[in-house]
Amino acid sequence: MSRIGKQPITIPEGVEAAIKDNTIVIKGPKGELTQNFPRVVAVEKKENQLVVRVKDSENKGQRSLWGTYARLISNMIDGVLEGYEKRLELVGVGFRASVKDKILVLNIGFSNPIEFKIPQGIEVTIESNNIVIIKGIDKQLVGETAAQIRRLRKPEPYKGKGIKYSDEIIRRKAGKKAKATAK
Repeated sequence: MSRIGKQPITIPEGVEAAIKDNTIVIKGPKGELTQNFPRVVAVEKKENQLVVRVKDSENKGQRSLWGTYARLISNMIDGVLEGYEKRLELVGVGFRASVKDKILVLNIGFSNPIEFKIPQGIEVTIESNNIVIIKGIDKQLVGETAAQIRRLRKPEPYKGKGIKYSDEIIRRKAGKKAKATAK
């Protein structure tokens, strides 16, 4: 049995959950999220709890979906209550970012600035020109947006220049060493 899936998910005060067919809608103070789930997964609402079940708990594929959808629903509840945040740090001389309308403009060492269109449901703020803060209620969308921005200029291992997560540690490599001249 799925250890995560069989635990009931508590619905906190101020959050509403509605289940219709194979869709769950979670509404909270920060917004509304919707998630579709396969027919083998069933979600039931009992008072202030959600219970996730699968049709055949012995089937390995269904057991994996059990825990996955339980965690997705839990993340949706956390998102509409508190929201999610990722911080990216721009490391390099002259690297900076700014936001114009719904476009993130990055100067990251290329000849022209890179313009990144911010997806709907994501809020981007800049802190001290080189820290980009990505906020939203959908954990998957926040993580994917942060990954797409980081992918524009991954940190390199010699000087550490690039875009990195603020809590990420870049393993450094030693550069080439000059040979000692032989006499």
